[in-house]
This record gives sequence, C-alpha cells and structure tokens, in this order.
Amino acid sequence: MIKNSLIIIGFLFISVVSFGQTKIEQLDKLIDLYTEYGQFNGSVLVAENGKVLYKKGFGLANMEWNIPNKANTKHRLGSISKQFTGMLIMQLVEAGKIVLDFPVTTYLTDYPKENGDKITIHHLLTHSSGIPNYTSFTNFRSLQRDYYSPKDFVKTFADSTLNFKPGAQFSYSNSGYFLLGVIIEEVTGKTYEEILQDNIFTPLKMNNSGYDHHNTILKNRATGYEKNGKSFINAPFLDMSLPYAAGSLYSTVEDLYLWDQALYTNQLLSKENMDLVFTPYIDGYAYGWGIGKELIGNKSDSTLVNEHQGGINGFHTIISRIPSDKNLVVLLNNTGHAPLVDMKNAINGILYGSDYKMPTKSLAIELMNIILEKGIQ
Repeated sequence: MIKNSLIIIGFLFISVVSFGQTKIEQLDKLIDLYTEYGQFNGSVLVAENGKVLYKKGFGLANMEWNIPNKANTKHRLGSISKQFTGMLIMQLVEAGKIVLDFPVTTYLTDYPKENGDKITIHHLLTHSSGIPNYTSFTNFRSLQRDYYSPKDFVKTFADSTLNFKPGAQFSYSNSGYFLLGVIIEEVTGKTYEEILQDNIFTPLKMNNSGYDHHNTILKNRATGYEKNGKSFINAPFLDMSLPYAAGSLYSTVEDLYLWDQALYTNQLLSKENMDLVFTPYIDGYAYGWGIGKELIGNKSDSTLVNEHQGGINGFHTIISRIPSDKNLVVLLNNTGHAPLVDMKNAINGILYGSDYKMPTKSLAIELMNIILEKGIQ
C-alpha cells in the first residue's frame, strides 16, 4: 500500500532450463539464490492443482534475535487486504444491505454531497471514483505516527477535488478502499475488524490472520525492515489505523492458501456474486483483484491470472492465482521492496516446465556497497 523510497536499478538475469531436478529442488535453488543475493527475505507457498507443493521460510523474521521466517510467520499484507474488503462488500450486496450502483451518500449521509452523490460503491471497488489517493498526499508521512478513527480520517480526503469524473478512468486510490471500510461499519454496526473476523477468518479457519495492531503481542509476527545500503534498518513506524480497510491486515502463506481454496467454492458468496468479484473493469481491475492474461510456461495461449501486490512499511507481498489450473503463488517479504513479480514468473516457469530466469546480483547494489565500504574513488 505505501511505497518506500528505495529505488532498485535493474537486475541482470539468465535463462535456464533445469534437467533431472524435481520441481521442489528447482524451487529451493531459485529462492535460495534470491535470498543469498539479498533480494528476498520472507515466506513462500506454491500450490499446484489445488494442492500445496511447496511452503517454506527464508531469511529472518526478526534480525535482532535471529528468528527465521517460516510458513506460519505472520506478515503485514499491505494492499492484498483490499480483496478481503471487496469480499465483505459483496457479502453485504448479497444480503441486500448494499447496492453496487448506489452512491456513497446512501450509506454515509454526512459525506460531502458534491462528491458523494456522484461516487458509487462500484466506483470505489474498481478505483474509478476519482478520489485522490491519500498516501500520495505531501503531508502523509507526517501523519503516519498518529491514530485516527475511521470517520475522522475520512475527513482528510472527503472534500478533495476529484481527479476525474467518477467512472471515467482508473486511478489506484487507497482512499476508496478506506471509505469502503467506513461504509461496512456503518451498514453492519460492527467494526471492520469484527465483521472481517465473523464473515471470513473464522468460517475459513484462518486462525493466523487479522487486523494488525502494533500494541498487540502477536506470536510469530515478522518485523518489517528496509534496505540501507548493504544492511537493513527497522522500517518507519506506521499507525495501522491509517491503512485500515485498504491495507491493515496480516496473514501467513498457509492462511492465504485457505483463502485461495475458498474462492473456488460458494462458501463465502454465491456463484453469481463470486463471478462479479473477478470481473475486470477499467484497466483490468476487479473488486480487489487485478485480472489479466499472461503467457505461462510453454502454453501457446495466454492464461487468465488473478493477482494483487501489497506494499507497506517494511513489507512487500504478492498473491497470484491461475484459476484454470488451481495454481497459486504467495510471496510475503519483510525487507521492503523485492522483485516478487520476477520470482512469481520464475516459479510459474518451474510449474509449467518451461524456461525461467534465475537472479544474478544487482550491479547497482554491489557498486553501492563498494562505495560505502571503500569510498567513491
């Protein structure tokens, strides 16, 4: 959800085809190398045909105490949280408590009418509302340490001039999903956290997932770090009331597998409404998911992929699904920005028996380390 300031300058890659190695051996070799080069530090799960093929932790969940990442390590998800918010909205649609084409002011009567009468629930879900993204505001970093109630924080962007007419185009906005959380609370009379637990986490037995609070003692929680030259520093503090329904959740790769499997059933939604969740709109964005087609492995035809990334102080995440084959890749990294799309693509190469790219050391980072150690001369 929240981008850090680190700029990664190009990686070099080589294509490989591995003969005589099992898929698990190839996955080990691939991710071990990403870890060795300082490009990944976190937890991985890969499922093939609906069954877990591979799950493992790499690097450290806590560097101060040398505690390793494992498959049950809890990571902050960032914007992967949006798909859970989208699901809650669709459950309320199915219950007849929300109508997708109704405006925001139907549910939040005190929201400024100039904007609220024009923006629908559908616009919020598909990032087509035109509401400016609050995490891009120049003063956002100065707000990060402060607690806000959801209704109070909405006031920071509710009166903003819209970037465009609602429905006219796509522009990623955490503000829209924050607003959806407030609507969920208004309609249900429960907190976002409570309804999330009642409607999704408890039914799916996602016992290692929840709304992250910095003051809670949470077993197996990863610490978030950011790269600082050749070493790491603790990520800047962020009060989790700010990401809220746009990016406040934590989970494990194991729990996200349970979530993935439930999406193939009608346990959470009817088939009709589940189809709506994964219907792409402007720029391929659905209700909390990016939907697109990719050439996977040696297939000649492109394959439909459901995917979303997340980024929040100290964490970078991705969940990628190939529904036609019930394949899943989940990567949760706790050292800030990582080349997760490249990793995911290589993992799919392994799954589908095609060429894939192994990482090499980043020339930019290697040069930076030499300069820091020996000086620019």
